[in-house]
Amino acid sequence: NEEINSINEILPNTPAGDDFNVGEKAQVMRMWIRAVLHKIIHYKAEHQRYLNEAASALQLALPQDIVIKNVRPFLELPNIAA
Repeated sequence: NEEINSINEILPNTPAGDDFNVGEKAQVMRMWIRAVLHKIIHYKAEHQRYLNEAASALQLALPQDIVIKNVRPFLELPNIAA
């Protein structure tokens, strides 16, 4: 939400450019998208670390086939192709 608010505050006051110049608006949007994607990658990696930690703890308490077949699929993030 904070990221969306930040881009909504910046874009209205940023020059759009013209036929000969890309303008700052496109550059600002690219930088914002990169920042958001970087955060998504970071949080996805953090989620994977927590998932691995939880799976390790569950494997100590439950038989491995139960964890792999029944628990882990519910904890994993969906794989979205870019």
